Amino acid sequence: MAVYAAIDVGTNTLRLLVAEAVSADQFTILHEEQTIARLGEGLMPSRRLQDAPSQRSLTILRRFAEVARRFKALHVAAVTTSAVREASNREEFVAAALRESGLSLQVIDGSEEARLTLLGVRHGLRLGSSRVLVMDIGGGSTEFILARGEVIEAIVSTGLGIVKLTEAHLKSDPPAPGELQAIEQVVADRIGRLRAELPDLEGTALIGTAGTPTTLAAIDLGLTVYTPARVDGHRLSMTRTRQLLHALATRPLAERSKIPLLEPGRADLIVAGTTIVVTVMGALGYDEFMISDSGLREGILLDLLRRRAPRG
Repeated sequence: MAVYAAIDVGTNTLRLLVAEAVSADQFTILHEEQTIARLGEGLMPSRRLQDAPSQRSLTILRRFAEVARRFKALHVAAVTTSAVREASNREEFVAAALRESGLSLQVIDGSEEARLTLLGVRHGLRLGSSRVLVMDIGGGSTEFILARGEVIEAIVSTGLGIVKLTEAHLKSDPPAPGELQAIEQVVADRIGRLRAELPDLEGTALIGTAGTPTTLAAIDLGLTVYTPARVDGHRLSMTRTRQLLHALATRPLAERSKIPLLEPGRADLIVAGTTIVVTVMGALGYDEFMISDSGLREGILLDLLRRRAPRG
């Protein structure tokens, strides 16, 4: 069977998935990994990718490309999101990636990111024809996808990224109440406008994907080893999510970093990410949300399989 690889070059995290195709819609994972490079560090206000995070990311991409070659991947799809698409020097980064790793990076817009994320979430959670609102919390942006089955009813791409919000508002350690309120206000203002961009949400389930939701699930479950099967489909109530936010936001960074499965590169961002979750739930009237371990990376792979995998 043919082997394929998918790479998600995010604003905060770079993710690799290598899998053997079973069919155009099914795969067996051979290798997966992720590394926090914080490519979008210092992107604002200049809108330029900075040298240090760019070099960190290029080093990781070289390694990812080597892993894909080691598994003899027939095709590799590498996709970049918010940080690269917003950067004025994005062509330089894309050219450097091609030169140094041999990877041809595809810069996608928010709508395509949302489509691929939905593909991965639906596959991972076996959602069938249910109507859902998917919230993809990224480093540079948060996407909302309203869909019934594979039919997308609305896509909204926002600028609510956890790297951006953290760099702009969280200056104290632990964060001061006023700093948290500033993030809440920014998110609430954007979600207020979001309501006008989405049709009726009646009967939908809220699903969270990416690093913030999966980390919250792992903390809530008390995991010491990340277990996708336990995280996938885990539910968090509004009350419990508020408790987690309080516990995280009142600890200094050094203490927060000791929490199992809260990576050092995410420990400072988890407060902004959890604030997004709590504010969205309150503004949109959800009492709980479900966590999906699968997301953009899996969607990239599935899209690749649909385009490239031989039909049986």
